Amino acid sequence: MTEHEEAAPAPAASRWYDADAGPLVRPYAMTGGRTEPAAGGIRLDFIALVSMAADAPGPAEESLLGPEHRSLLALCRTETQSVAELAADADLPVGVVRVLIGDLLEAGHISVHRPVPPAQLPDEKILREVIDGLRAL
Repeated sequence: MTEHEEAAPAPAASRWYDADAGPLVRPYAMTGGRTEPAAGGIRLDFIALVSMAADAPGPAEESLLGPEHRSLLALCRTETQSVAELAADADLPVGVVRVLIGDLLEAGHISVHRPVPPAQLPDEKILREVIDGLRAL
C-alpha cells in the first residue's frame, strides 16, 4: 500500500459495537477465557443462593475488581439472590455469572448456599397432614 492509499473500512459485520448498545465485551473476555468456576469445584446451580460474606470487601479492595464483579457484589449487597436472578439482573449470560461468582467466592467476598436436595425435603403427605391439622384448629 502506498502512502496515499487508505485502508478500506472494516465491514459492518466485523465491528465490535452496536449503535444502540455501545461497545460490546465478549463473554470470554470477562472470564479470561474460563468456562468453569475456579472455586474448588463447587457446582453452582441456577437456584444456588448467593449472599455477601461477613467480611465484605472494602472500597479499596473492591476497586481492584472488574466492573462485572463489582456489579454482582452490588446486587448481592441488597439481598440474597439465586444465580439465575443475578444473571438476569446483571444482564449477563449464566455461564459468565457462574465463573464470576466462583472468583468472588474464592476471594471470600460472597458465600453460596446450595439448595436443599429433593431427597431431604419433607414428604408431601406429611405437609398435607400438617395443613389439615392447622385447618382443624
